Amino acid sequence: MSTSVSELQALLAQPKQVFITTHHKPDADALGSSLAWASYLKKKGHSVTVVTPSDYPAFLNWMQGNDEVVVYEPRQNDRQVRDLVNRAELIFCLDFNCLARINELGEYVRQASGTKVLIDHHQRPESFADVSFSNPQAAATAEQVFEIIRDLGDQDLVDQGMGEALYAGIMTDTGSFRHPSTSRNVHLIIAELLNAHIDLASVHRRIYDSHSEIRLRFLGYILKDKLTVKREFNTAYIAVTQQELRDYDSKTGDTEGLVNYALSIEGIVFAAIFIDRGSAVKISFRSVGDFSVSDFSRSHFEGGGHHNASGGVSYQSLDATVERFLGLLPTYQAQLVSTPAVPVAVAPPVA
Repeated sequence: MSTSVSELQALLAQPKQVFITTHHKPDADALGSSLAWASYLKKKGHSVTVVTPSDYPAFLNWMQGNDEVVVYEPRQNDRQVRDLVNRAELIFCLDFNCLARINELGEYVRQASGTKVLIDHHQRPESFADVSFSNPQAAATAEQVFEIIRDLGDQDLVDQGMGEALYAGIMTDTGSFRHPSTSRNVHLIIAELLNAHIDLASVHRRIYDSHSEIRLRFLGYILKDKLTVKREFNTAYIAVTQQELRDYDSKTGDTEGLVNYALSIEGIVFAAIFIDRGSAVKISFRSVGDFSVSDFSRSHFEGGGHHNASGGVSYQSLDATVERFLGLLPTYQAQLVSTPAVPVAVAPPVA
């Protein structure tokens, strides 16, 4: 289901109690789009609370509105969060397409009486929302949030803090504007955000250049000792144990982006990282070209996401999960060896 902005405008015509949430372990797009949308709604007179289903990386703490985020911790604030969901007249679900992505919050949202609004760019959304802005062609949820604010006629309300949060979401989900999802529209939106006097260099520095010393040593260890390349399948992968996470005092966000190092190897088409979190093995997949990691993860690891970037999960041991992954590669060998490591540019039609 898709919705026109006029329908959303009608929902927002009078001040309401609003609940905003996003996916587990929010990244820059999830948090940035949520906080920018919250700032906009507050300017329009709504009472807004942003609740995340888990903690998130410290390198996102600079975003405007971060100090007011409620981090859901089932043993500590379950009643508070449940009350917020139940009192909400509008529930906005940003940057996720199924309620399982928000853990225990999923059932609270499902059972809540408030109108549920989805704003998301992942494939195959679950039908839980009353109102849906689902666009898998969008590069980021932050791109969609900007478009909605603009289409509501309120682009002038986008201030520097909102603009930098939206820029962070778009920048990271496009891989610093190098992924195929980086459209003309993306660049036009960034041009508009510059009118809000956003500091591009500062946003980039806060996200990419604010690592601890031990995190860099962790990265060095991963690249030296944990990276495995399977040339016969144009595939590279990384497997990280619980002990290794403890040895390097790993914090939320420390493993983010590691899979991209595997994909950056010349000739590699398919990359994966497997991280043993104890209760489950969390998986990130990346690819280039026509090989769909969304289809792969959905078929074999209870996952999904985007064509070239998706996640999954396994409830087997780390070793068993990696063994299962390796056992699947021969089935996809023909696709993997025929996919160019660098996507072929398609010539525009002749005018």
